[in-house]
Amino acid sequence: MKAHKRIIVALDVDDWVAAITLVDALKGEVGMFKVGKQLFTAEGPDLVSEIVEKGEKVFLDLKYHDIPATVAKASIEAVKLGVSMFNTHASADMKKAMGDATEAVAKYCWEKNIPQPFILGVTLLTSADEKDMEEEIPEGMSLEQLVFMRARRAHECGLDGVVASAQEASVLRKFLGRGFMIITPGVRSKGASVDDQKRVATPGEAVRDGATYVVIGRQITEADDPVEAARAIAREIETATN
Repeated sequence: MKAHKRIIVALDVDDWVAAITLVDALKGEVGMFKVGKQLFTAEGPDLVSEIVEKGEKVFLDLKYHDIPATVAKASIEAVKLGVSMFNTHASADMKKAMGDATEAVAKYCWEKNIPQPFILGVTLLTSADEKDMEEEIPEGMSLEQLVFMRARRAHECGLDGVVASAQEASVLRKFLGRGFMIITPGVRSKGASVDDQKRVATPGEAVRDGATYVVIGRQITEADDPVEAARAIAREIETATN
């Protein structure tokens, strides 16, 4: 995959105009655009459809976490929007929901003869560290082991990949194989502000350690020149992986 195609731009902006302005500017410069809870709540599914109609790929980052029937039905709606990937939580209480969503999406796409989007499991937010998770991590288990356990659960349930920090990417890649996708948020170039992230890495480090895609927001979206910022990150990835 070409370096620039590995970049997913997080459209963590306030409204339709700001989002579409970025999409139009970065068209062909990055691989995908992430629509999360903020923007989706503000502008709804029509914005997702607009981006898809422009020929761009969308990662719908709503982190489904609900009963199996609800997650399966929400997953079908994501398919109808034409997104390229979406995600669910990969916690223990989501095991049946992940499996049901995978089966529902496969069946729907086969019946409609349409491309099947990738389904990802969220292992752990990159804004969380061991201290934040101390009440949820079983005694004797490390943060990395918790991430690996959730990633393995997602793999066993038939998901296509996981969302995980670069700090776990190399281990996940080694044990879960090259075909399993790893999408890495919390990515910042050297010298860039880490903002509210705690488990971070540079784009080059993340891809070199096994990330399939890196999710980058403010370093691109708040840059004076978003296009040049995206190109600089692509060069950084290319240099690190050659």
